[in-house]
Parts: sequence; C-alpha cells; structure tokens
Amino acid sequence: MFPINTWYVACTADEIDEKPLGRTICNHPIAFYRAQGGKVAAVEDFCPHRGAPLSLGQVCEGKLVCGYHGLEMGCDGKTVSMPGQRVGGFPAIRSFPVEERYGFVWVWPGEKDKADPALIPQMEWHNNPEWAYGGGLYHVKADYRLMVDNLMDLTHETYVHSTSIGQKEIDETPCKTTVNGDEVMTSRFMSDIPAPPFWKAALRAKGLADDVPVDRWQICRFTPPSHVIIEVGVAHAGHGGYDAPAEHKVYSKVIDFITPETDTSMHYFWGMARKFNPADKALTAQIREGQGKIFSEDLEMLERQQRNIGTHPGRKLLMLNIDAGGVQSRKVIDRVIAAEKGAAE
Repeated sequence: MFPINTWYVACTADEIDEKPLGRTICNHPIAFYRAQGGKVAAVEDFCPHRGAPLSLGQVCEGKLVCGYHGLEMGCDGKTVSMPGQRVGGFPAIRSFPVEERYGFVWVWPGEKDKADPALIPQMEWHNNPEWAYGGGLYHVKADYRLMVDNLMDLTHETYVHSTSIGQKEIDETPCKTTVNGDEVMTSRFMSDIPAPPFWKAALRAKGLADDVPVDRWQICRFTPPSHVIIEVGVAHAGHGGYDAPAEHKVYSKVIDFITPETDTSMHYFWGMARKFNPADKALTAQIREGQGKIFSEDLEMLERQQRNIGTHPGRKLLMLNIDAGGVQSRKVIDRVIAAEKGAAE
C-alpha cells in the first residue's frame, strides 16, 4: 500500500512541545516527544505494562512517562524505571529513526539500518532570506494516492477552484508528462491569458499590474514516497513566461508532503514558498489563509471519492490523457513497494 523504507513528514517541529504527540504513520501508532537536549524521539505508542498510549503521558527530564502507572520509557524503546517495580525483564517496544529538518519532523517507519538522513529531500527555501514560507496540515480520510492523483492533474482547478486559481485555459492547454527515474513531472504553460483571482492578488502584492494578459505555468514534480512540489507563477505576457526576469513575474513553489496514516487516511502537509516580498509577514499570512481555503476545497471531493471507491471496490476507473501524471506516479510507488518486498524475501 505504501513504501516504508523512506522518510515521511510526521509533524511540524512546533507540534512537539513539552507534551508528547501521538500520530499514526503507515498504520503504526507512534509517540513523538523531545528527549534530553530537545532532540526528537519516536517510539511505539504502546506501554508494555498495560498497553496504554504513551502519548497520553508526559515528558520528565527527557523520559517519556506513561500517564497510567508512571512507567518511564527511554528513546530506544527500553523501559528505564517504574515505581515499585524491577524493569530489567520488561520487553522493549519499537523505536523509530527521526530527524528534525526544515521545520518538520521526519520519521522512517521501515528498517532502522536503512534510515539515511541524506535521503531527506533538500528544501532551498528554508532559512533562505530570499524566500518566505507559510503552510498547514489537513487530516484527510482518503487513500494518500488519491491526493497524489489530485496534485499531478491540475485540470480539476477549473471546476473545484473556480473562484481562486481555476480558469478555462487550464482545460484548453495540453499537459506534458515525463518520467526520469523515480521522478514524474507534469508541466503546463499557458500564454497570453487573464490572471485568475489568486494570481491577480499576488501581482498587486508585488506592485505589478493585474489587469494585463499573463503567461502562466504549472510544473508538478512527484518523488517517492509521496512528495509533490509544484512550481507555479505568472509573468506579464511578452517577457519570457517562466524564464521572465523577476521584475516581471510572481512565482512560488507549492509544497505537498503526503503522509499515509492508514490505508484510507492521510496527513497532508501543505504550504507555499514564495520568492517575492519575503519580508512581508502580512502577505505570508494572507497567502497561507487563501491557500488553506483552496486546499480545503479538495477535501470533501477526495473523501467522497474514497467513500465511493470503498463502496464499489470492483469498479474500474477510467484513465484519460489528463491522468498520465498520477498514473506514472502510482507506477513509481508500486515499483518502490515491489522492490522493498523483493529485498525482504
């Protein structure tokens, strides 16, 4: 269903404070907390004493303390102590490799010895004064691959997001799909069209005219296990489109980290990194609010879609030319999963 020997975003760094955080990743209930020195740790959300969720406990001097009977758990999954008990014979619970990077906490739900921090994708916009970032998290009751389909085929914007980023020119412009190893890319370039409401506001924010024709681009890149980064923007028509000088365009990267929770639910970390007016915090908040509304429009559609598919599991869905990005991304996912299974046999 999903790759496991890989890094997933588990949470944002600020979600873990003085209390532990319980979150299910790839069907594994996990308790995240800050151990000694503030370093993030992750263990199975299961107390070996009576099975209570450790995430309902507290953190004391870097130890995760069960909220039921006071058992203290180490970040390696071994019980450290328990009031009135000898704990040497207590079975260890599973611990998970974690890394804190780019404002996110990443978790590796697979084999520990294969967890290489160098495999975490690089984010050029993080702590870069030329960029600003704002984002959020949605819990979606749908198969994570449906979100991959959604993001790799942006023709739905015309209908689902008609009042913000959608426009008929998206439907009218062919989309090109290419595959390079494990990366799938779909690209669409629109020329000499009106800017939709979202991009009109972005042009105004940069002091550019919003009532003139623009060239618009959408470049979606999927990489395993389920990350989609989308380059989006508009430039005043006649200045080179995607390659236009910065003074004639506004552009951003839409950040999509899709983390499976269960077979039919996901944690969807979304955001936008923009390379214009990076110091304008009010603009960052405005874009974040607008983007959050746009993404929320997808949620009902995806959850209803999942419900329909669950009700009719045997019905075959059509695969059209606009679905090529999602289809190829699923092929990559299937290939990665098959390779993991083959290596385990």
